[in-house]
Amino acid sequence: MRTLAYKYYSFTGAVCNSVKHLDGLPPLLFRVLLFFPFWEAGTRKFANFEETASWFGNSEWGLGLPFPELMTFLAASAETVGAVLLLIGFAVRWMTIPLMITMLVAVFAVHLDNGWFAIAQSTDPEISERLARARTILQDHGNYSWLTEKGNIVILQNGIEFAATYFIMLLSLFFTGAGRYFSTDYWLTKVFPNKK
Repeated sequence: MRTLAYKYYSFTGAVCNSVKHLDGLPPLLFRVLLFFPFWEAGTRKFANFEETASWFGNSEWGLGLPFPELMTFLAASAETVGAVLLLIGFAVRWMTIPLMITMLVAVFAVHLDNGWFAIAQSTDPEISERLARARTILQDHGNYSWLTEKGNIVILQNGIEFAATYFIMLLSLFFTGAGRYFSTDYWLTKVFPNKK
């Protein structure tokens, strides 16, 4: 039994060592994937600055956050600048901090009361009933084939799923850094090695 375990771990170690130079790919893929939602969210906040600040500050129908203009500017700046820095792999560990804070605010101020799922699960009988009713209404009174041409009708639950996933990816990048070969940070460490 010990011989089998030794062979297994020896084989696994050899395989892992043979692909260790590709360990920069997961951070690269995380960075590229995270670029799109952060860029879109940040540029949308800047494009609709006053409306976003009103939503941030209004305690009746919005988030009720203090200093809404400042909070809007900080969130939009973190998202747009952060998206670019993630994409090029520069100052990634530092940039994950404000982005993680933004995700925590999103989780606790916006999404937490809606549960986990971003899209409501059609296996839930109440959701299934509502979707069936919506389909019937749209088929009877709308151009259903045109409406569903780009995708199915869904119920947006707006839960924490995406914000939590982005937070976990950012946390991973905080610990791993931008990754080998495919980041500005990696090449800067070659130019300016750490003095120990």
